[in-house]
Amino acid sequence: VLMGENVGAPTFTMRHFEIAPGGRTPFHNHHWEHEVYVLSGRGKVRNKDSEREIGPDSFVYVPREEEHNFENTGDSPFTFLCVIPSAKNPA
Repeated sequence: VLMGENVGAPTFTMRHFEIAPGGRTPFHNHHWEHEVYVLSGRGKVRNKDSEREIGPDSFVYVPREEEHNFENTGDSPFTFLCVIPSAKNPA
């Protein structure tokens, strides 16, 4: 967590993720939406119906309850910021 309740932000939490080359997250979903901003690397974001290539300066909106995953398709770390509602403001 980069920023959230740790700095007194009552509404949202900003997290930083890094996926190594060849890595991926499992397919999963959340009870909340989240917004993603890609910092570096190349990757794909998938849901049950589609996939999209993403890279630096790409934005991704993931609706609540949507099953999705992220994959690093490049040869360097794939890094992104992810903003979610805080635990005290879950949806």
